[in-house]
Amino acid sequence: MQLKVVHTTGFSYEGGATASYNEARLTPQTVAGQIVVHSRLDVHPAPWTWTYRDYWGTHVTAFEVLDPHETLTVSATATVHTEARTAATARLSWAELRDEKVADRLTEYLEISDRVAPPPDLAALVTEIAAHCADPHRAARSICSLVHDEIKYVSGATDVAGYAADSWAARSGVCQDMAHLALGGLRQVGIPARYVSGYLHPSKEPEIGTAVRGESHAWVEWWDNGWHGYDPTNDTEPGERHVTVAAGRDYGDVRPLSGIFTGAGTSSMFVDVQVTRLA
Repeated sequence: MQLKVVHTTGFSYEGGATASYNEARLTPQTVAGQIVVHSRLDVHPAPWTWTYRDYWGTHVTAFEVLDPHETLTVSATATVHTEARTAATARLSWAELRDEKVADRLTEYLEISDRVAPPPDLAALVTEIAAHCADPHRAARSICSLVHDEIKYVSGATDVAGYAADSWAARSGVCQDMAHLALGGLRQVGIPARYVSGYLHPSKEPEIGTAVRGESHAWVEWWDNGWHGYDPTNDTEPGERHVTVAAGRDYGDVRPLSGIFTGAGTSSMFVDVQVTRLA
């Protein structure tokens, strides 16, 4: 498929802002399974900008607006050619995965932070799953499916600062929560895993030329002789409808837009994502 994504974020500052400083992680990457045909980031009022790749390989646009402003609008537009992802054919055994060279290289994706830490009952479940699976790949698939089966998707059930354990206790959450729960479960059994952010066309059979309302999406990838992706929210592997933007240890590493402002007391925000299949 060829997908066009337009992600617009707007801020209104009560009393006006005298300056604002931000980082945007909104530009898709050319990676396995997708090629970026075109991308553009527009900011109003016009800022000073600087682009770079962060530690995790994500394309970042840093920008600052130093003139007084009452609103700020950031619009990211990208056209991406997507196709089915191809996973590594040679899968690792438990012994190979636990080799000290693998653990040393991927240690940051094995850390169980407070944000992704599984509660005791989930930790016990995933440990039992791993004990009965012949290899890490099967264990990872089963852990992601467990999260999908146990957590009900409820839009707005949590916020971006939430913890995986809270979502597990409520048995509800959004894609971010399911990704965090899967990450915690995978790392609990020694499988290096990372958080992936991007977009998903919401229709299983997208109609060419029709723009539909979408939203940011999240899934996971685990190390299995290469990164292997899985979308626990939909209990499926990422495919042609998925567009990858960023990857990191958890949501904190891939926030689409983050920053600070001065001068205003409070601010309000709106987000609009439109996804169109072009071909």
